[in-house]
Amino acid sequence: MKRIGLVLGAGGLTGQAFHAGVLAGLAEGVGWDADAAALIVGTSAGAGVGTYLRSGLSATDYAAMLAREPMSDGGAELVSRLGPSGDWSTPTLPRSWPKPLHPKVVARLLTEPHRVRPEALLGISFPPGRIDTETWAASLRALTGATWPSGRLWICSVRTDDARRVAFGRAGAPRTDVATAVAASSAIPGYFAPVEIEGHRYVDGGVHSPTNADIVRDEELDLVVVCSPMSTSSNAPFRGVSYAARLHFRRRLGQEMRKLRNAGIPVVAFQPSGEDQEAMGMQAMDSARNAAVVEQAKATTLRRLAEGRHAHHLALLAA
Repeated sequence: MKRIGLVLGAGGLTGQAFHAGVLAGLAEGVGWDADAAALIVGTSAGAGVGTYLRSGLSATDYAAMLAREPMSDGGAELVSRLGPSGDWSTPTLPRSWPKPLHPKVVARLLTEPHRVRPEALLGISFPPGRIDTETWAASLRALTGATWPSGRLWICSVRTDDARRVAFGRAGAPRTDVATAVAASSAIPGYFAPVEIEGHRYVDGGVHSPTNADIVRDEELDLVVVCSPMSTSSNAPFRGVSYAARLHFRRRLGQEMRKLRNAGIPVVAFQPSGEDQEAMGMQAMDSARNAAVVEQAKATTLRRLAEGRHAHHLALLAA
């Protein structure tokens, strides 16, 4: 069997819907079940999607769940185990000022400034968010329990002590349950409160990179499939103020993909088209757009497959 790596990037609730549409399109177009990936790497929105996949929910059922369409019996039974839906929007924690940079961050800035990403430095400097991630992590934990999934799953976050990326589930990483890891990976600075694990605080892994694709460069993989909701496809037209950020994230992903290719690992990336971006809108936490995003991202993926893009590499998914 071919060893496929799947990288699922950040992007909020509409990013999750984009993942669902792309993966459902791959399931229909090439017959690939995303949970068959040898390794899944998830960041923020992608951490949640990866956890659902590793918990046994198919990409097709996940897309149906977000689009509020009928699922398979098995998918419906699995989703029924989720706890009550959490509150994503109501601040409940007291307001607080940002803390001074930890001495370890200062030391890194003095000794290896080129290794401290400006985005990560900004992310850990934000005032702590006032929404407790546990309000929705508890819902996921009712499904996942206290054990880590049997399939390989790495969940990326950033430690505020030193602004370093940490991949929970990877050898040597701090131990925690998968729902807590997803919460840490999704703790958007200034929006969600940081998550404490083994005495250290963690924030959204997207402040290091929206995709973190380069983390798999030392793995023995035949292909890496990247789904990147926050960047933009090459032919998407300019669309408002968000385009500059999407272009920056596209360039960041390009750097990561070059690292993989230099390591001998082929890469295929799915990034939002102009139509996908229009469906996603400007509010990443707008769940009302989920159904439209799933439908549009799936249609775009099927069109790209029909056009034969990446046909040689994607043939590995059906092998």
